[in-house]
Amino acid sequence: MKLPRHSAIRELLVTTSITSQDELRKKLAKRGFMVTQATLSRDIHELRIYKGPSGYALPNAVAEEDDDDPGIKETLENFGLRVRQAQNLLVVITTTGSAQPIAAALDYEDWPEVVGTIAGDDTVLVICTDVKQADTVRARMEGMIG
Repeated sequence: MKLPRHSAIRELLVTTSITSQDELRKKLAKRGFMVTQATLSRDIHELRIYKGPSGYALPNAVAEEDDDDPGIKETLENFGLRVRQAQNLLVVITTTGSAQPIAAALDYEDWPEVVGTIAGDDTVLVICTDVKQADTVRARMEGMIG
């Protein structure tokens, strides 16, 4: 189901302007692909889709030459501003519109300390297993933000 869904996503991005994940999710549903936000975030990461001023877009052919996906370090360096901790929860403050790529990169990293992420527009909620693990992840992420 993943390959046909990825093809549908590519086709939608080429033929229409899509400005939010929810809009993309709804357009996929109309085509028979019922997906969760987490699945859609993974798809966006795997397809290297980025969000520009006019919405989501596929990468350029030049970008395709780089076989390495941007990791969490590069994503946090470019879009992360700061990390705040509240018990076992972290709030990552990002540049406007950059929460989704950071959440997707964190999900893709599959850190054992992280239970899951929820992304807004400029903040990511990172849920950790406990306070100690959250402290570890916070310190790791702060080191990446610089």
